[in-house]
Order: sequence, then structure tokens, then C-alpha cells
Amino acid sequence: MQSRSRRRGVVAILTTTSVAAALAVATPAAADHEGFPARLLERAVTVDEILRHQLRFQAIALANGGNRAAGTRGYDQSAQYVFGQLRRAGYDVSYQPFEFPFFDELSDAELEQISPDPTTYTLDEDFATMTFSGSGEVTAEVQGVDLQLPPSAEPNGSTSGCEDGDFVNFVPGNIALIQRGTCTFADKAVNADEAGASAVIIFNEGQEGRTETLQGTLGGPVVDIPVVGTSFEVGVDLADPGTVARVKTDTESEIRTTSNVIAETPGGRADNVVMIGAHLDSVISGPGIQDNGSGSAAILEVALQLADRPTVNKVRFAWWSAEELGLIGSTFYVDSLIETGELDDVALYLNFDMISSPNFMRGVYDGDGSSFGLVGPEGSAQIEAEFEAHFTNKGLPFQGTEFSGRSDYQAFINNGIPSGGLFTGAEGLKTEEEAAIYGGVAGEQYDPCYHEACDSFTPIRDGADAELYAALNADYPLVGNVNLEALNTNADAIAHLTAKYAVSTASVTQSAPAATTAASNAGRPAPGMNGDVAA
Repeated sequence: MQSRSRRRGVVAILTTTSVAAALAVATPAAADHEGFPARLLERAVTVDEILRHQLRFQAIALANGGNRAAGTRGYDQSAQYVFGQLRRAGYDVSYQPFEFPFFDELSDAELEQISPDPTTYTLDEDFATMTFSGSGEVTAEVQGVDLQLPPSAEPNGSTSGCEDGDFVNFVPGNIALIQRGTCTFADKAVNADEAGASAVIIFNEGQEGRTETLQGTLGGPVVDIPVVGTSFEVGVDLADPGTVARVKTDTESEIRTTSNVIAETPGGRADNVVMIGAHLDSVISGPGIQDNGSGSAAILEVALQLADRPTVNKVRFAWWSAEELGLIGSTFYVDSLIETGELDDVALYLNFDMISSPNFMRGVYDGDGSSFGLVGPEGSAQIEAEFEAHFTNKGLPFQGTEFSGRSDYQAFINNGIPSGGLFTGAEGLKTEEEAAIYGGVAGEQYDPCYHEACDSFTPIRDGADAELYAALNADYPLVGNVNLEALNTNADAIAHLTAKYAVSTASVTQSAPAATTAASNAGRPAPGMNGDVAA
């Protein structure tokens, strides 16, 4: 996902009185579960305490360059905060370290043609830095590599930069101009680097639908030289023999270490584990107070309030790292359970990623496939139904939301674990029907600050953004980019289902097969960090 400019803000001070007043809505008490009063856990989990955790995340981000991204001090300190809270509460808590490819663009890239036709190209319109590009500034002759101009009639007709013979006559020190097609961008860049290229420009192939600027990724730190993607038009513009260009990128691209935080109740059945998860990392561009400080803080408070209560089943909480880079932490964790033979001990997984979107809808993951056609593993339908029953008892509207492969449930689903959870929307636009049901502003993003610096308690907004948030405030109690109504009602639901499953998972697991049975949508790919990785 693309980085954007960072903006700093001042942490707002929230009081218990102000939050309680904003949320003074009477709701029915939750039903008790046999041997475990769910309503007590709901009452114990308060918005004030969740907000205090989010405020801590905000303070950490402000002290560390404005973000809490995996592989940064901001993330490490967030993980330390969560770890410390849980250890003091009596949980068995640990870090699970793993390596991952880290990328950050420190300043805007530049691309210009020096001669024969001096031209300055526009970032994000004419060209873009390939994710995991190396860093540097190069002025050199541009040399085309097995270009197919005009392009073939069908996509992937070009093998530019893919074959052994493509670089036989390449002059070391030149900038390699390579056309999209056939092999991955990483393969093309590595081949050019090994041939002595000082930089790489990869342009789109040229067929209908393949002319726009490439927003690509190398998939990892495979080269140290600058690599940018361009439109087909820019590639053709640079393809004339003798053209001289200047390329500048300013990046960090390397392998780093980060950690998931895993905590579980000391007691309870170790062969019937209830898992609750949320990703703790933000994107580089902001502090991530809604995405996903909301889910992370909510499950932290649920865990703290659960700590002294008896459970029949072991309850395991997870704060995932590197979710924003492709669900890396949760995938690593599930793989580790497979390696140790412990996956079958997991009865179910609940995921909470973005639960307080300012322009929210109240989404329950579509475990039975009735809304989106993607059926979760057996037992997922029961999880969906139980969230829906909770909201129905509260008199709250809700709707199905898709298992789209964009959050940390995916590795669990792929390996047959019954899964569910809540989601209030990201960059999608609220419909007229949803606005009539929930309030808010139709035609605007569920989260107007999604992956932006303004995903904070004090987002900087002006112009149209100010008008939008004024309109949202007319319908919702908002604190910065956090919707208190959504946060409150979803936190109750998390507490309710946690309490229920801590006592019994029979409603889910009696119909579920062994965890090694794959779901019907197993293997659905998670979206890449910056779009295309291949031809």
C-alpha cells in the first residue's frame, strides 16, 4: 500500500465524562452464558479505557516519526506497551519474532529526460517508485532491452528483460529501459542489475488496459539500484537511442525483524483454544489510530477485563505485525502452528480490523456466504449468526461484509479454522441505503482518513474534508478519526462473543471438521503491497 506524506498532530485529552455523555444510549443487557455472565464482561469493557490505549498508541507514534509501522520503533514500543499490560494482568505472554521485507520511501522520486527533449515527468501520473526499489541518483544513457514496439496484440507478448540473451549487448552503467510482460518485475530488475544497469525503468506494455503508470512491487529488497515504473507513453518517449535520463529514488529497502504479541489465559482447555486477533501495525503514512488502533485497543481491554474470570477454554489473544505488508505476521503464526502440529487445537478465530470507522457501516463477516458467495470453513456461519443475534438483541442494524482476503483471518480460513469478526469499512464508499440505515454521508469513504496521516485523534483537515467531518459530527460522536458509537457497540460484541466462547465453542465446533480441511475459498490471494508483482 502506497505511503503518503506524514502530518503531525496534538493528542486530544478525553475525559470519562465527555465520552460517557456522547454514548449515553440505553441498550438491553446481554444474555448470560451458563457459568459465565457475559453482561459483566460487556459492562467491564468501557470505551474510556479503550480510548486510553489508543491515546497511548498515538503518543508512541508522535514520538517516533508519526507512525507505528512494522519494523519501526513506533511498532516496537506499541508491542512493548501491549506486552506489559498483559503480563501485569497475569497472562502467559510472549513475542513471536519473524523477518519481513521492509520498505519506506523517504522522499519523492524524480524522473526526467535530459536529452534530446528535456522533460520533467510527474510523480504518480507519469511514473512511480517500485516498492522495494533501491536508493540512488543516476544520470545516464537509456538503453532499451528487447522492446516490442509497437506492442503485440495480446498481453504478455513482450519478454523484455526476461531472457538470458536480452542483456548480451547491454552497456554497464546505462539505465535499462524494460517493457512489462511475461516475467515478474523483480526478475527484470535483477537481470538488469546483474548486467550492470545503474537504474531500471519498467514501462507498461501498451495494449488496451496496460497503458497506465505501473504501480508495481519487486516483492522484496532484491536490488540496490533505483527502479521505477512508468506509463506506456513515457516508456516510448524514452526509447529513442541516445536518450539521456535522470532517475532519483530515496528509499529504505531491507529485511527487518518484527514480532507478533501472543497472550493466553493460564487456565482453560489447551486443546480447544479460542483465538481473538487484531493487527497492531500502522502504515508508514500515519499513526493508525482507527486502522488498526481500534481493533488492537478493543481486544486489549477485553483481555484485561477477562484476566480474572474463569474460562473453560483457553483464550488466546494475538496482536499481529506486518499486516499492512501482506498479512505476514498472522500467516507466519499459522504456519508455525502447522509445523508444531498445534493447529487442530484452535477451535475458532475472531478478527477485528477497523471497528470505529467515522462514516461506518456495521459489518459482520459473511461466514455462510449468503451475501458474497465466499463460504468460510464449517462453523463460520455459526459465528456470523451469533454476532448477528447479539446485534439484534441490542436493536442495532448490521450487514454482511466480505471475507475479501484483506485481513488476518485469511491464513486461518485457508487452513480450515472457523472464523468471523467485525469490520466498519475502509476506502469503500457508503451507499444511500447504508446512510439511511446508519446515518452518515452517502458517497463518502467509510474511513475518510484510511491509510492517511489524519488517522489520528487530531486529524488535520481543511476544505472539503472539514465539511465532511462536520456532516459526520451531526450524526455521530466523533473523536478525531474514531467513531465512538461504532467503537462502543463493537466492543460490546467482542466482549459478548469472547465470554460465550470462553465457556463453550460447541455451537461452532460441533459442525466443524478438523482444522486441516481447507475452506472453499482457500488460497484466495491477499492483495500485494503496491499492486502488480508480475506481468
